[in-house]
Amino acid sequence: MKLRVILTGATGMVGEGVLLECLNSPKVEQVLSLSRKPSGRQHPKLREILHADFHNLSPIQDQLAGYSACFFCLGASSVGMKEAEYRRLTYDLTLHFAHILLPRNPDLTFCFVSGAGTDGTLKSGQMWARVKGETENALLQLGFAHAYMFRPAFMRATPGQKHVKGYYHLIGWLYPVLRTVAPKYVSKLSELGKAMIRVAQRGYSRSVLEVPDIVKLAKG
Repeated sequence: MKLRVILTGATGMVGEGVLLECLNSPKVEQVLSLSRKPSGRQHPKLREILHADFHNLSPIQDQLAGYSACFFCLGASSVGMKEAEYRRLTYDLTLHFAHILLPRNPDLTFCFVSGAGTDGTLKSGQMWARVKGETENALLQLGFAHAYMFRPAFMRATPGQKHVKGYYHLIGWLYPVLRTVAPKYVSKLSELGKAMIRVAQRGYSRSVLEVPDIVKLAKG
């Protein structure tokens, strides 16, 4: 069965990479991109809804029904941020989104992009790792037909991406080296997209996916 996907974060590096994979995949028939500003992409499969406040989805909630998967790639950096604000932008926002989707898409597979180092035990000394872990735990307990937490680390951008983080231009050349010496922490954004599509169609034996799982799934 071909997928109808809701995607968030298309104007970020991760979300754009996943979006490109969805648009290129014959397994995906439609993508609804939900973002605050246009992605800059046009494609027959792609529909965009621009919405300013992700903490209040009630004005558009009726347009979010009838989908088979959500690829939640929206995220904020914790650098320079107090825990309360980071929690609001991570846990609160994501769970609000999930609570809106669930009753309208009872068979939906929810894929959440977390990150390597996320701590589901909530004991980490790093604030972001605890908040991400709490978010993962809540999503897994919410009641989706299937939910998967993706924990990528260093990722290689897809050729042609428009939304690439500034630091990537400085360190992107390290990818082939890191893939050799630290393969457990290195993947491609295209692999993340392929892995999401695969678990949305066929499932996976684990609900929390680390880099080796992502690379394995991307190979088919």
